[in-house]
Amino acid sequence: MGHASHTKPRIECILTVDVEDWFHILDIPQAPAEASWHLLPSRIEKNFMSLLDLFSENNTHTTCFFLGWVGERFPHLVQEAARRGHEIASHGYSHRLVYEMERNEFLKDARRSRKLLEDLSGSPVIGYRSAGFSVTDKSTWFFDSLVEAGYRYDSSVFPAARNHGGMQNSKREPNTIAAAHGELQEFPISIADLMGKPMCFFGGGYLRLFPYWLIQRKAQEVLENGRPVVFYVHPREIDPEHPRLPMSMVRRFKSYVNLHTTRSKLKNIVRDFPLTTFRDYMEKQRVNQHEPVLMAGAN
Repeated sequence: MGHASHTKPRIECILTVDVEDWFHILDIPQAPAEASWHLLPSRIEKNFMSLLDLFSENNTHTTCFFLGWVGERFPHLVQEAARRGHEIASHGYSHRLVYEMERNEFLKDARRSRKLLEDLSGSPVIGYRSAGFSVTDKSTWFFDSLVEAGYRYDSSVFPAARNHGGMQNSKREPNTIAAAHGELQEFPISIADLMGKPMCFFGGGYLRLFPYWLIQRKAQEVLENGRPVVFYVHPREIDPEHPRLPMSMVRRFKSYVNLHTTRSKLKNIVRDFPLTTFRDYMEKQRVNQHEPVLMAGAN
């Protein structure tokens, strides 16, 4: 199908980047401890800058969920992303699974990353995404903790079965969660059905595994249901030569399958879909509802 025959959907979709390094893989015994991360050869600068260049070439703005540790170690990446007009959001500081944390330590981690990223970017950080979409039905304190930590929206809910995390009975559409400390806008990871089974097609190993024609078809189904498609990618996924961590064969397949296809699929997504950030999406929704626009720098 040639470029000229593509017609972009009318509903804007959200393109997101989880800004972490190749060794930030979760839930495997061989994952390096945080204390040793600084000793490992980083590839985040080259890979993330390559993504930014790809986005700039197509005048595309994304939401960048920065791991606080990455922002602290590579502050110029946060600043460059902000300079190019991307939204800076939080991926937590230490990349820990939510269901392995107590509320107080999660709250401390979420606050630490938000303040750090705000100081680096010079703008409010209102969005959060948990490591591995690891919020579960048992993490009853999660959403209220985010409001308490100063966030206004979250994109951590994975409304289908998942090895770590997953809230199978959650809503698929964006929704507002009423918590004790206030309201939180939730943007679940996009899910579509395949042979009656809810699945993700739009990020990580799912994006790498499935052929692009199927990703595009399933994205259209999501859009026809009135939901924006939330795409996500990690910088390591455009780097087929990055180092590998030892892990089981099944997990190795999930972590490393089809790395060589990520860049071309991203180019197709940027070409075929109207893309925006979570912040801009929320602002447009407020305008449409005749509500006050969220202004940069607002408390």
